[in-house]
Amino acid sequence: MAKFKMKVYPDWLFFVLFLPLSSVLSFSELSFITEPSDVTLLPKDPAVLDCQAHGLPPVTIKWLKNGVRLAESEHIQFLPNGSLYIPKIKHTKEDSDEGFYQCLSQNKYGAILSQRSRLTIASISKFVLHPVPMLVTVGLVARFSCAVTSSPPATITWELNQSTLPLQTDRITVLPNGVLQIHNVQLEDAGQYRCVASNIGSLLKSKEATLTVNQGVDPKPSQRPRIIAGPQNVTVSYHQTVVLECMATGNPWPIISWSRADSKPIDVYKAKVLGNGNLVITDVNSKHSGVYLCRATTPGTRNYTIAAANLTVLVPPSIIERPESQTRPRAGTARFMCQANGVPPPRISWLKNGEDVHLNGRIKMYNSKLVITQIIPEDDAIYQCMAESEQGSVLSLARLIVVMSEDRPSAPRNIHAETISSSAILLAWERPLYNADKVIAYSIHYMKAEGLNNEEYQVVIGNDTTSYIIDDLEPARNYSFYIVAYMPMGASRMSDQVSQHTLEDVPLRTPELSLTSQSSTDIQVTWQPLPAKVSRGQLSAYKLSYRTAADSTVTSVELPQNSTEYLLKGLQPDTIYLLRMAAATRVGWCEPSAWTSHRTPKTSSSKVPSAPTLQLEPLNCTSIVARWQTSPQSMAVQGYRLCYHEEGQPEQPIIKLQAQTYTYTISGLDPRRKYHVKILAVGQAGDGYQTDQTISTPGCVSARDQLEVAPPPPDHVTVLANNSSAVSLRWSHPAFSSGKAVSYTVRCTPVGTHNASAIRYLQTTRQSVMVQNLDPNTRYEFVVRLHVDQMSSPWSAVVYHQTLPAAPSQPPGGVRVTLIEDDTALVSWKEPTEPNVVVTRYTILYASQKAWMAGRWQILQREGSHTMALLEKLEAGNVYLVKISASNQVGDGPFSNIVELALRRGNTHRSKNPRHSASFPHTTVSSDGIYHIDQRSMTGIIVGVCIALACIVMCALILISKGRPRKSFSHKVIAVGAAEGPHAGLSLPNNHHTENAEALIPMKSHRFLDAKGGANMVINSASQITSTNQSKRWLLFKKAIRNSAESDAERKANLYEAGKTVLRYEGQLGSAPLPPSSREIIYGPYHSESSHSSEGSQETGDSGHYSNEESNEEMSNPSTSQSSRPESFGPDNGTTVAELKQSFEVENEKMLSHPFHHTAPDAIRFCCTSEGSHPALHTSQAVGS
Repeated sequence: MAKFKMKVYPDWLFFVLFLPLSSVLSFSELSFITEPSDVTLLPKDPAVLDCQAHGLPPVTIKWLKNGVRLAESEHIQFLPNGSLYIPKIKHTKEDSDEGFYQCLSQNKYGAILSQRSRLTIASISKFVLHPVPMLVTVGLVARFSCAVTSSPPATITWELNQSTLPLQTDRITVLPNGVLQIHNVQLEDAGQYRCVASNIGSLLKSKEATLTVNQGVDPKPSQRPRIIAGPQNVTVSYHQTVVLECMATGNPWPIISWSRADSKPIDVYKAKVLGNGNLVITDVNSKHSGVYLCRATTPGTRNYTIAAANLTVLVPPSIIERPESQTRPRAGTARFMCQANGVPPPRISWLKNGEDVHLNGRIKMYNSKLVITQIIPEDDAIYQCMAESEQGSVLSLARLIVVMSEDRPSAPRNIHAETISSSAILLAWERPLYNADKVIAYSIHYMKAEGLNNEEYQVVIGNDTTSYIIDDLEPARNYSFYIVAYMPMGASRMSDQVSQHTLEDVPLRTPELSLTSQSSTDIQVTWQPLPAKVSRGQLSAYKLSYRTAADSTVTSVELPQNSTEYLLKGLQPDTIYLLRMAAATRVGWCEPSAWTSHRTPKTSSSKVPSAPTLQLEPLNCTSIVARWQTSPQSMAVQGYRLCYHEEGQPEQPIIKLQAQTYTYTISGLDPRRKYHVKILAVGQAGDGYQTDQTISTPGCVSARDQLEVAPPPPDHVTVLANNSSAVSLRWSHPAFSSGKAVSYTVRCTPVGTHNASAIRYLQTTRQSVMVQNLDPNTRYEFVVRLHVDQMSSPWSAVVYHQTLPAAPSQPPGGVRVTLIEDDTALVSWKEPTEPNVVVTRYTILYASQKAWMAGRWQILQREGSHTMALLEKLEAGNVYLVKISASNQVGDGPFSNIVELALRRGNTHRSKNPRHSASFPHTTVSSDGIYHIDQRSMTGIIVGVCIALACIVMCALILISKGRPRKSFSHKVIAVGAAEGPHAGLSLPNNHHTENAEALIPMKSHRFLDAKGGANMVINSASQITSTNQSKRWLLFKKAIRNSAESDAERKANLYEAGKTVLRYEGQLGSAPLPPSSREIIYGPYHSESSHSSEGSQETGDSGHYSNEESNEEMSNPSTSQSSRPESFGPDNGTTVAELKQSFEVENEKMLSHPFHHTAPDAIRFCCTSEGSHPALHTSQAVGS
């Protein structure tokens, strides 16, 4: 029976998809009140075949003979009520009215065809069996028989010497089948006997046969009972009478009794014994079918003999599952079910409006089911399921109503199929181009692409997704898919079809072995190739394993994939060997079969019969027929010994068979089980060679020819964590007994994944499995399904489990060490790149080369949210080695590669003042050594910056207005980095701006030191003037607060190197490059990875520059994450980022309020332009006095 799967969705979805049946129920079905029936007539008799139909008028009736439409004529007339009238039956060689008749009724809804009616001309054929002469001794029995073919069945009577045979005595019995029995024959019974057959058409007499009676000899000797006329296998039609004859002789006269082989009682209401033991059953039906046993027993003894016969009752077809009328939208799918019973099984066909359905790619039959896909308006019709056999025909009708919709959506687009595993394919598509907003569901249709009349499956899903995983496919099969979009009043056209092939899998089971021995030292192993449904791919090899029952050492032989036999040689005589087979595809080996035992013959058994050739065939789901034959050159056989047992069960008792027996039926077996059958011939010298063979019983099919109900899914699924990358899955076998579980499938899916390749399927025959190679700290969902033979259960309930976290398996990346002061270096790194690994702590190990040689490392630890740290109190002239590892609560990860940092000797401007003072009471130091600035300190800095800027502007204006001449001085050499900043190398927007060229003081970070030995003053990026005699400490904030409008260059800001300047334009938007960002103000211009190495930094492939990249997130705590931006910086226009809190602060530095003091003969002029002024070019210049 076909399969139809549908996801459970809200009731409204089904309401709109399948529409109420009110339109179907309201339609007045066309049906027959009276249908024509079989009739037997004589030639020239009139005939009337009745036919009346009911339906919405007007209803017309037409007639067909043998499938051809009849035209009304003088010989054939149509009555007003629809019946057919033939005034005079014709029956000649040229023209005969005999045949099959049907009436066709039609109205506006469609047409229907009646059942088939047979018109037969009464006749009797010649005798096919005449009585034969007999010679009988007085006191014994005589039997005559004759047979004739007639329609209707003839009545048989007998004549003696051409006179009606008197039947007054109980000694004479005439059976309905024409047999004459005479018991205890007397001399007066001698004479000429003949039978007379008659029916409504004619009368026919057979040839005469002579009965000769001899005088017997008294007393008669004792005789065992002997059946001389036993019952014969007989097939009769429904409601007919059947005769099972049984005549026996013996001395004393035997007693005859009847029974059924299946131990069922004989129907006493319709069965009777006629004569001396004949069983007659009238009005037979299907329950009378079976094997009947006639038993003749000598009275008072246990001597008996048995004869058996099989009674088959032919049953006319009857429909047990009728099709139902349906309403379907255009482009939808309709399925009409039809199941029928009968003996023999009836043939099922479908009619559309009284004519055979034309099957094509859109309309198909699957067994007895009619499936119409992509419905069009022409499919609106009345459909009939017709079941017919030699015993008659029967029909059942249903109507298909097609609902039209004008604004239906277009078909789904860009269908794509991707193979996931051996049983799953991911299907994805795009929404329809038109009316996509009206789509309420999608219908996925798929079927096997190879072969004809394959079953089509359908899955309905909601409109909230455009992908679906179909996971109940067969391995190594090609499937075709198409999709239909549904809306409330109709459906779209079918989408383009796509095909996809499932992956191979390990074979479902192994071949069934047949074992024979041709000598005492060999075993011939043969097997049949696996069918495609079982092999689940192209077989690559077989593996045959064997061992003796007393030894556990297993020997294996690998055989090519096209092998079907193998001879094991050099074995030990009279030894029990255990053998098993395994098969493999490219995916791997299947589970090997159970061990099969075989005993090699004895050495002295060369004169015993050879092994019989055994053939096993399932008779039904509980019986097996064994057939065998021996070689003509074999020794004389005195009998056979056969035994069998279910796999894994003890052997049944041995069955001894006669030498003339070559077949045996093994009954009472269980469906869907594997059985081992053994047979050997017995000769005069003893037991011959043995043949072993295995066979599986099929599954039982119900009376309705339906597939067995799918088994329930596994239950009590539990997940136990083994480690961060593996879990142990266990489940319970569901409570059902319809077969043994062949295998289980486990599906493992990361929660929320959209990647089909991340879904994993595992096959196992056990009730537990270890799922390995999982991602740490990831939430997974697990489901299990059960496979029993060819059936699969639904998926079990979903079980969620999160894998344990794992220690980092990779070191931090991008480790850089940058010297920022004479004795202080900044270390930065990136988080490990592996996913789902939480880092709670970083460990920094650093040491000079001397300390490293001695094995002494200094340890510095930072929280997992930090990616920078300071190395302080470094000694000049040493080379320091630095490496970093990441850790969490599970463990420590590996260390990164060692990065070297070389410190030069004789660095100037080393601070002589204490590094720590209380000059800034609002600056705090956390436990990790990182400084933070609170809100009050930041406010003070902003006010100071504003005052300093105002002072500088006033000084500049005064100097310009006085126009004092400048004194010449020796040139100060200032290096300009080649195209390092984001604005480097930009041409001037206008030539007249060159007159505004001013000097920009080179800065290291946000301070400037006079290289000519002037006053130790610093002009920072906020125009503050501070002293450089104080001890300096670099402060790092934990977290960078990004502006959404930051440019890519701003996200890659580097520390500014002293002695370099930047050409910078400041002006209105659209006339010049953007103003510098906060990071440029704090750190100076950007540097690329290919710039000069940091002072003393040495590492292959690493420049040593510090880069504040995106990986440096999560670096500040909430207390320091607010942005304060001085007003002097101008409004925030998306290019300046409010990140002043992410600067390096100098503790104990005093803000100076006095004007800038010159201690050298150099005169330096400053130009500060407002936001709205023309752009000004700033560069370093040497001015002569």
